[in-house]
Amino acid sequence: MTTLNLDTLRQNIATVRARIEAACAACGRNADEIRLLPVSKTHPPEVLRLAHQAGINEFGENKVQEARQKAEALADLPLRWSVIGHLQSNKAKYVARFAHEFQALDSIELAEALDRRLQIEGRALDVLVQVNTSNEPQKFGIAPETARDFLRQMPIFSSLRVKGLMTLAIFDADETHVRQCFIRLRQLRDALRQELPDGIDLDALSMGMSGDFPIAIEEGATVVRVGQAIFGARPTPDSHYWPS
Repeated sequence: MTTLNLDTLRQNIATVRARIEAACAACGRNADEIRLLPVSKTHPPEVLRLAHQAGINEFGENKVQEARQKAEALADLPLRWSVIGHLQSNKAKYVARFAHEFQALDSIELAEALDRRLQIEGRALDVLVQVNTSNEPQKFGIAPETARDFLRQMPIFSSLRVKGLMTLAIFDADETHVRQCFIRLRQLRDALRQELPDGIDLDALSMGMSGDFPIAIEEGATVVRVGQAIFGARPTPDSHYWPS
């Protein structure tokens, strides 16, 4: 049973929003440009229900099975579900059934599987293409130099609505190295915008988590994925969700 209560969640959310506003003020941006995506992985449905009472209407989940179970448990609430973790093609059918957004598109094979299942379901899906800006071999995401060719193939998948790019920064105590990942994604987006095929929209830059989202905002993030700063420490370590 969680020790989180409604007052604590409201306070945590307010603190995160204040940090977003401060980061925006520091770099001359409007806080309304930033979408806060609370990451609720490992936290049970009753915590998400409390978060909804505190004003949260969307949640990000890494594992599709966990997300699907929570979506079913909270079907009485008007929630939006974003799957933000790596997805195997054979699990595309689950995302196609309930998710409103998928932030980790990283292969043509997966795009084909998602598009096929979405057409069966009669649905469309907002997607972000994951880019490995840190060039770490253990991380998922396409290489920056392949992004142009990858995006040129997207219009054939009529059920996928490409909305932007996503990245995971390097885990490094040196802020310079972290910031460089965000700069690389923004610069890539700006370059690609000059030659996008019709129907491709790269307005969204999903980058930054609890430990580094102010830096991401300074470098152009429009979506920040914040978990522990809202929900507290997780019972399951990050290594269960992200490659180490």
